[in-house]
Amino acid sequence: MAATVVLSILFFGFFYYNQYIKITRFTDFNQQEPFHESSNSTNVLPLEECDIFTGEWVFDNTSSHPLYKEEDCEYLNNMVTCLKNGRPDSSYQKWRWQPRDCSLPKFEAKLFLEKLRGKRLMFVGDSLNFNQMLSMVCIVQSVIPPEKRSMSYATYITVFKMEDYNATIEFYWAPYLVESNVDPPNMRDGTVDPIVKLGSISKHGQNWENLDYLVFNTFIWWRYPVVKVLQRGSFDDRPTDYNKIDQSVAYENALNSWAKWVGENVDPNRTSVFFISSAPQHNKSNRGSAWNNTLGIQCSNETMPILNMSTIDVGTNWKLFETAEKVIQSVKVPVHFINITGLSEYRKDAHTSLYSAPGGKVLTKEQKTDPARYADCVHWCLPGLPDTWNELLYTLILHQT
Repeated sequence: MAATVVLSILFFGFFYYNQYIKITRFTDFNQQEPFHESSNSTNVLPLEECDIFTGEWVFDNTSSHPLYKEEDCEYLNNMVTCLKNGRPDSSYQKWRWQPRDCSLPKFEAKLFLEKLRGKRLMFVGDSLNFNQMLSMVCIVQSVIPPEKRSMSYATYITVFKMEDYNATIEFYWAPYLVESNVDPPNMRDGTVDPIVKLGSISKHGQNWENLDYLVFNTFIWWRYPVVKVLQRGSFDDRPTDYNKIDQSVAYENALNSWAKWVGENVDPNRTSVFFISSAPQHNKSNRGSAWNNTLGIQCSNETMPILNMSTIDVGTNWKLFETAEKVIQSVKVPVHFINITGLSEYRKDAHTSLYSAPGGKVLTKEQKTDPARYADCVHWCLPGLPDTWNELLYTLILHQT
């Protein structure tokens, strides 16, 4: 598992952000009700009465899913283009999330872009949030003329610009939210022990000010049961003065620093804040017969979701999940908690698995014969599961207005 996680961090951290800066050149508005009656519900419930995070996965063989085609989005790289990388099946793209008591609205790209007109939407966090940012870009880019859209990459920030809307969709790299030694590009390859500086958030936070939508996450880098915490000085000095703190204590401390920053720096009359809960991993070797495939190795060769919706255990750290919930409730301004954890646990089929590209290179035939080492069961194919996360975000943004 350790090797798998290191490889995952390697290609979704180091490769994405240790790149030279590059630029790629790349409306009408219809109101709609955010909820419609679902096929398995006799009542149409408003968002306040409908838990959109409780439901089931439905195979949707219509043209509505996926929301875009892999080959039609030029902004995807080979880290997530599973079909291009040789994945033989595509059914993972066809599953639609169906809440129990209502239905999610159809994602209307032009409607969403009108919500973004003159505004900035920023995803902040780790490579999974970058995964989601790319998903959002791919969902909306088809309705923007190529000459009116562009993507730029810098050290910490990736920006997708939509000229006609005077709007941006952005990503900011801060895997711990607080400052850490793995923030710089040359430290993101997963080969050094992470050290965090609890309480130090303003260095990142100054880049989050005056945004219209902020979407935070932090989870996968908190994988160690013990976290190294810098006691004094800065990371420029190659620090050795650190303490080891229990994972849950350090995580709560970091989130409290984030909550304090949000409470002191966010104007709720301008900025909407969202927090994405932890995404699960599907490392089969650690979960026994969690999904009744005792011959499976990691998440390799999985082509179906877990369909038994009543009993499931894929090793999610629910203690950290509950910590995030608790801290969010303490924030002085409204924060919308987007609970992707439970619904994503069923999607063992949706990972990049053996069809990823560590360090930017697609796995060789020989590497694919060793899924225990090379299968990435952390990140997700696109189109795929992160599109659903964006459907949930879209629903909440529509509901606000």
